Amino acid sequence: MPSRIEPRLRSKILVSDDDVNVRLLTRQCLEAEGMTVVEASNGPDTIKVFERERPDLIFLDVEMPGMSGLEVCRRIRQMPMGATIPIMIVTGSDDRESIDKGFEAGATQYKTKPVNWSLLGRDVQYMLRASDAFNALKRQEDRLRYLAYYDPLTNLPNRRSFNEQLTRTLRQSHRNNSQAALLFIDLDHFKRINDSIGHGRGDRLLVEIAKRLSMELREDDVINYFAANEALNDSEPMGTEIARLGGDEFTVVLSDIENAAQVESVAKRILKILSEPIALRSHNPVVTPSIGIALFPQDGSTPDSLIRNADTAMYAAKSEGRACYRFYNETMNSKAVEQLKLEEELRHALKSDELELHYQPQVSKITGTAVGIEALVRWNHPRLGAVPPGDFIPLAERTGQIIELGEWVIKEVARHCKDWKTQGFDDFVVSVNISPVQFKQAQLAERIASIIKQTGLTPERLELELTESAIMTDAQTNITKLQQLKSIGLSLAVDDFGTGYSSLSYLKRFPIDTLKIDQSFVADLDSLDGAAIVDAILALSKSLKLKVIAEGIETEEQLSYLLHKQCDLLQGYYFSYPVRAEEVPDLLQQNYSQLLSSLSKR
Repeated sequence: MPSRIEPRLRSKILVSDDDVNVRLLTRQCLEAEGMTVVEASNGPDTIKVFERERPDLIFLDVEMPGMSGLEVCRRIRQMPMGATIPIMIVTGSDDRESIDKGFEAGATQYKTKPVNWSLLGRDVQYMLRASDAFNALKRQEDRLRYLAYYDPLTNLPNRRSFNEQLTRTLRQSHRNNSQAALLFIDLDHFKRINDSIGHGRGDRLLVEIAKRLSMELREDDVINYFAANEALNDSEPMGTEIARLGGDEFTVVLSDIENAAQVESVAKRILKILSEPIALRSHNPVVTPSIGIALFPQDGSTPDSLIRNADTAMYAAKSEGRACYRFYNETMNSKAVEQLKLEEELRHALKSDELELHYQPQVSKITGTAVGIEALVRWNHPRLGAVPPGDFIPLAERTGQIIELGEWVIKEVARHCKDWKTQGFDDFVVSVNISPVQFKQAQLAERIASIIKQTGLTPERLELELTESAIMTDAQTNITKLQQLKSIGLSLAVDDFGTGYSSLSYLKRFPIDTLKIDQSFVADLDSLDGAAIVDAILALSKSLKLKVIAEGIETEEQLSYLLHKQCDLLQGYYFSYPVRAEEVPDLLQQNYSQLLSSLSKR
């Protein structure tokens, strides 16, 4: 005798037969196996009971008066919740044609009368287990399909979904002779913010961005990929499609637009809603978007061309100040080509003496003399002339050339220090900026130690300026890295202090020597907020026993304020513009003590 198969938790079986004795026998067999049984005596009642009870399996007689079991089977299969339910059809006909009709109607299993009641419970349990396995597989397929087309973090359509949707939208627009628009959205300085607040909060920030986009554009009939996929045909209006391509890149596709003004209105709404502070526990970062817009068909007749031009417009928005939107135009392509050319020329510049260092003094409030100088890279381009650092430093960071450039700077500083030493000037520190990209190098301390050894530079002469956001990325690990740099004999300064999200508990543990007040706060000293921030940084540096330097000093009023607030070191155009290496000795001999003394007494 076959062993009893343990049933799953109280499966519910719908028994449909016009013969009351058959229903009774079936109930006894199934309840003996631990199942719950509900009954129906005809076709219409079977459908009603099915809708009300939602059973796990249907035991269905074919020969019923009025509506046959085959018709009942067909109707249940047409219902959303009846698509996958196992149905056992029972009939006295055992010919091939009858069996084929049963399976064509949607039967899962076909059983002929007389029913072997001793085996019925086992057969039903096997069907239930097979149904469970099938449903589990279907859930897995649905999950894989979801992962293939949706971003699991934000639940927005992903890059694959976006590409397919854009193709359909452009096909529809071409057929209807209508316009469409693609908006490329990139969050400004997201990496810096993400590094500062941690990747967990960074993910929550992205979720909030996605939520805001969906809520703001919902009235424009935002649809999801599956709804579009299940439409009767792709000639139906697609409305608005939002997607996350990855990282901090989002897209919005608009179809059936009337004019550019309509797209501009959407871009303004996105700018407004995304630029509002985001509450993340102890942080409330403001993340602004740069938006590039390309219109179909004038800016691109294919998905690839539209994507490329929207991306170009987005970079134009970034280069023009960020937190704005820009429509694509032909001149942007020439700028993109120029950027590629500049990238190639920067590689050449590193090997052909087109780069040089200029130095700006850092004046002590006590002695009135330069006790340090900051090394600043300049590029003398043979075709373009002087290329601003704001143009080629970000380019070097994007391409990874910043690592080679950073090492070149230290080697060049070492060469200049040798020259100055022969002239009797060696009692000052040279500050060198270390890019976040360079700081991430696993062997940074070893690389710098090797350069110092090769060049003979005294390590105490060198101060590394690290951005606040760079050291706050994985702060615990970076403490070790900073300690390695200190062990070489270097000084460490935090550049652009106040622009990131430093944790005071970590700041106390960092082996740093100097805080450098960002020039944007110095420029804003005439406002209450600007002055309050500078005062707070000065107070913090004093409590942590750190030196503090203010950069970007351009006016007597700014200098006077900082002197009265006991700022240790002072730097800016007020004292000197950056000068070439051969002019540094003259710079070091200048004395501002009389000027500082007179301003301090005011």
